Amino acid sequence: MKALEFFKSYVNPLFTRSYWQMLGDYVGIGHKRKIKPISDRNSLAEFIGSRASHVAQASLYGYLRTRAGTRFPAMFENPDIVTSINIAKWHIWLACVSDLSIFAGQCLYQSGTVEPHKIHQLVPAALQQVLDEIGEPDEAGQDFVAAREKIVQRIKTCDWESERDDDTVFSASPDALFYWSPIADELKERDEAIVRNSIRYRWIEVRRSLRKLLDCDALAET
Repeated sequence: MKALEFFKSYVNPLFTRSYWQMLGDYVGIGHKRKIKPISDRNSLAEFIGSRASHVAQASLYGYLRTRAGTRFPAMFENPDIVTSINIAKWHIWLACVSDLSIFAGQCLYQSGTVEPHKIHQLVPAALQQVLDEIGEPDEAGQDFVAAREKIVQRIKTCDWESERDDDTVFSASPDALFYWSPIADELKERDEAIVRNSIRYRWIEVRRSLRKLLDCDALAET
C-alpha cells in the first residue's frame, strides 16, 4: 500500500519535494486518480488503511501547523518533539482505522446485501490485514500494542445491526487527535471544538467515496 508505506517512514512532512510528490500521487494532484471499486477484502483493507493514513496526517500536521505558525518547521529540528509527533501520528492513525472500519461495516449492513455474519468475518479480517502490514513500528511508542488490541476488540464486538449516526461512528479519531497532539494542554483546551470538528470535516469526502466505491454484491460473495 503506497500510502501506508509513506506513513510508516518519517520525513520532514512539509518542505521536502518527495513529500509533496507522494502526497500529490495519493490525493490525485496533477493527474486523474485511478478509482478502484471495493469488491473484496484486499480492496477494503487498502481503502481503510490509505484513507486513515491521509486523514490522520492531514489532521495532525494541519493542527500543528496552525498552532505553531511560522515556528512550525523548527518543530522538526527538536528530537523530543519529533518523537512526540511520531507517537501521536500512529495513535491517531489507529483511531482513524477503527472509525473507518466501523463505518464500512455499517454501510455494508445498510446496503441490505451483505448478511451480518458476513460482515462479522469481513471487517475484522480487513482490519487485521491493515494492522499486520504495519506491525509494531519502533517510533509508535510503548502504548501502541495495547491501543491496537483495543481497536481489534472494538471491531470484533461491534453490533452491526445497531443504528448509528456519523458522530457515534467517528468518535475515536477526534478523541485521539485532541489527546495525542503534542500541544500544551492549556492551548488544546481552547482549541477543543475546532480540533474535533477539523477531523470530522475530513471524513466527509471519505464517507462519500466509500459509499460510491463499495461493491456490496461482490463483497457478499467473498
